[in-house]
Amino acid sequence: MSRINATSLFKALGCLAAMLPTHLSADIVVAQTPLVAEPQVPTGQFTTATEVRPILTVTRGNWVAVREFNGQDLVYLTHLLAWRCGLVAIRFGVNGGAMAEWPMPPCQIDTASPNALPNDHLPYVGYALKSVESLQIEIVYDDLTTDSAEFERKAVLMP
Repeated sequence: MSRINATSLFKALGCLAAMLPTHLSADIVVAQTPLVAEPQVPTGQFTTATEVRPILTVTRGNWVAVREFNGQDLVYLTHLLAWRCGLVAIRFGVNGGAMAEWPMPPCQIDTASPNALPNDHLPYVGYALKSVESLQIEIVYDDLTTDSAEFERKAVLMP
């Protein structure tokens, strides 16, 4: 198990840090579950590393995006989330800071579109305007292999 100070976590993520009460000092205890490789039987629905790795490899430049909107930098991971069924984890860092796990909604395996994002899942997180200079991404496929990339703001800034 890991112990993370709540204030430090929110500041590292850059979200809502300004809204945290100054007296907040609670710790969050995170139970770490070991990852287990999943069988790599192609399904035709792009739900395994075998199926999504070739796509994510050739579309690496689309893994993330930054958008200036409503006085904030919005960091989007929509592309990775759209192929999440072949992944077990997405980790991201901003400006060389600590890596954090991006929450992934469960795959909808029993539907025609298992990778579709649920309506209540936002594929972005907000930061102070012009504060995001670089993004670091690590993905863990469901066969437990990994890939990573780093992006400079200008390379992923949306018009």
